[in-house]
Amino acid sequence: MAQYRESDNSAPQYWTKDPQEMISLLKSDMRGLSENEAEQRQKQYGPNSLKGKSTSSPYLLFLGQFKNPITLILIAAAILSLILQDKTDAIIILIIVLISSGLGFWQEYGASNAVAKLLQLVQITVQVLREDSPKNISTENIVPGDVIVLSAGDIIPADSIILSSQDLFVDEAAFTGESYPVEKQAGSLPENTAVAKRTNMLFMGSHVISGKGKALVVSIGMRTEFGKISDRLRLRAPETEFERGIKKFGFMLMQITLILIILIFAMNVLLHKPILDAFLFSLALAVGLTPQLLPVIITVNLSAGAKKMAAQQVIVKRLAAIENFGSMNILCSDKTGTITQGQVKLYKATDIDGKDNEQVIRYAWLNASLQQGFKNPIDQAVIQTYQNTEKTMPQVLDEVPYDFIRKRLSIMLSIDGKATAITKGAFKQIMEVCTFIQKDEKTILPLSDVYRTELENQYESFSREGYRTLGICWKNSETHTFSKNDEKDMVFLGFVTFFDPPKESAIKAINNLNGLGVKLKIITGDNALIAATLAKQVGIQDAVVIKGSELQSMSNEALMAKAARADIFAEVEPNQKEQIILALKKAGHVVGFMGDGINDAAALHSADVGISVDTAVDVAKEAADLVLMNQDLEVLINGIKEGRKTFANTMKYVFMATSANFGNMFSMAGASLILPFLPLLPKQILLTNLLTDIPETTIATDNVDESYITKPHRMDINFIKRFMLVFGLLSSIFDYCTFGVLLLMLKTNEQQFQTGWFLESVISAALIVLVVRTQKPFFKSLPSTPLWIANLVVIIVVLILPFTPVGKLFGFVELPARFYGYMTLIVTAYIITADYIKRWFYKKLASNY
Repeated sequence: MAQYRESDNSAPQYWTKDPQEMISLLKSDMRGLSENEAEQRQKQYGPNSLKGKSTSSPYLLFLGQFKNPITLILIAAAILSLILQDKTDAIIILIIVLISSGLGFWQEYGASNAVAKLLQLVQITVQVLREDSPKNISTENIVPGDVIVLSAGDIIPADSIILSSQDLFVDEAAFTGESYPVEKQAGSLPENTAVAKRTNMLFMGSHVISGKGKALVVSIGMRTEFGKISDRLRLRAPETEFERGIKKFGFMLMQITLILIILIFAMNVLLHKPILDAFLFSLALAVGLTPQLLPVIITVNLSAGAKKMAAQQVIVKRLAAIENFGSMNILCSDKTGTITQGQVKLYKATDIDGKDNEQVIRYAWLNASLQQGFKNPIDQAVIQTYQNTEKTMPQVLDEVPYDFIRKRLSIMLSIDGKATAITKGAFKQIMEVCTFIQKDEKTILPLSDVYRTELENQYESFSREGYRTLGICWKNSETHTFSKNDEKDMVFLGFVTFFDPPKESAIKAINNLNGLGVKLKIITGDNALIAATLAKQVGIQDAVVIKGSELQSMSNEALMAKAARADIFAEVEPNQKEQIILALKKAGHVVGFMGDGINDAAALHSADVGISVDTAVDVAKEAADLVLMNQDLEVLINGIKEGRKTFANTMKYVFMATSANFGNMFSMAGASLILPFLPLLPKQILLTNLLTDIPETTIATDNVDESYITKPHRMDINFIKRFMLVFGLLSSIFDYCTFGVLLLMLKTNEQQFQTGWFLESVISAALIVLVVRTQKPFFKSLPSTPLWIANLVVIIVVLILPFTPVGKLFGFVELPARFYGYMTLIVTAYIITADYIKRWFYKKLASNY
């Protein structure tokens, strides 16, 4: 038989083949591939990824710096100028464009490398067999023919065929839309079996709910069923609110700029200035006025923020989420491990009368230790507490794994020669299947309404004391099989109670969150009494509690209103977590969700910021935007602060670009109309742009005012427009003052005017950075050392440039000493006025910012 090639379009319909036949086709083995064979297949098939090969190679990243259409037109115009006339000017323009693009490349390449290293810390792995030895490898390194070993919480890394399974239930909702787990078993199926009915197959995009199994990988990457049908997975992740805002801002500024550039070019032609010079001037002006470095600055800021957050034990998987993290004003979280210690301990095992009972703890231990599904903290607590003295373990006859619909786990054992089913689960769900109670070792009575009320009172009593309470029931059977339908007419045996004490740091952490303008909302499957008791213990007084049963009867509008006021959502179903998140988002909040469980993936996807922990199941880590290396609210608080610093520094660049660039636009438009020559040559404009960009590339290192960090901020286009108009016009006023000095007082010629304005323009732009970077008086908020140094270097270079041979190439000349005195007065007046206007602006026009 010919070898099966995964890349071949004529690949066999593998669901029709038995496992051994597929192993032969794939030249694999039940013991797995050898290391050498796996390496060869990785080279042949490439990475197991829906994104394809990485496009962030150094060469492509460098070429990407030239994708701005205005830059490309400018290069073409410079080449045309090189052919037709001024070779020196054209070469200078091309060199400046290359230096500017190189600066962007250097920053972005360093950022992408830093982020790639961070992502390796939270890489999703899968266990494979390598010559019968288990080994954890990255999911991207999976190849056809690999034998993967799966258990609850694992992500299915590729399309695979089942080799063996034990109560293996898989959630295929992301793939088929079906919310109920599907049982998977080895075997072959007819050729016409629909994808959703292929129970012998595992598909990329799904994850294991319970049980365990082994599977043979048959398709990877874009050749999986998920890859074939999901075009949207080839695209970027959905844009964040910040990304949309930045795009709108850039588009708005570009529109205004292009309109003015066209007008300036037309006016210069009408004034009979050389057409090629006017064209180059207009293009250079467009490059100088558009926020060309904005994408690079954002990437650099975000990667720098990601590195700082990593130092705070927060690993960023998706850079764009940092901005949302800083903007977050509501954090939804389960209580376990964040508010509580996450170390569940057994409190008591009692009968229906509330007395300690050996049979209750033994049956709970048998259920917990012999079940083959996911070992959760509750099972571990039972196993660790019970002192087993039995020499031989009962034989396991059958099992019905736990799921989040039934909230029960049943296991059938052979006990004293009888087939006995033991079921453990949430109290209410256990009561649903019981019709009898065990009064003592020999007495079994019908579950009357009186007994039912007594049991419910005991349950509520335990809950009010803060204990999580499960029920235990059993029944004997004539058969050795047991299914969900057999969970009926059972005997209620007793209660198993657990406690998970709150962290000592929880009260302080919750207060700190409130101080940062972030409200914590607890979402838990536990009952309302337990949740309310815990809330009191951590300082949340008079907590507003909404039960999952109440959510079912609420309209979307009612949920939006009530969700914002609630402190706790208790007794919620897994799908209701997502419902709560979406309601809060529709109400206008930026919502974070912290989860680590199998059933948290949908809520993590829906939140503005999905947060998980390093110890979470794979499906939760894969869905999250951020992963905490330490499951503690204090770690989260430090991450929020770093997220806000990153947001603040990104916005500083936006403010700088608007205050300097928009002002220059007005100044250039006016000057080009009143002067008989170009106010600045194209090469001078580009040099101005380059020199003002250099300090701004250090903005990621800048200090942020503590007052800014204390509340969340959001991207506000209207605010930016107001800032742009106020500070752009202010910048123009002092530019026209400079024009007046140069033309009226110093009677300068063309070259002197261009030199004088170049000096004033760059120096004022460098110094205005110190003003707009803070809401405080600029002398009360010091910038970072790199920002100081970069600005100082640029100012020194600009001052000495007219006296150097390089300055002569750019058309600069020496100026009379009087000009420097006038310029000092103008720039000083500009900085002082801008600082005063800034404080007025934030007080009158942006009081909420």
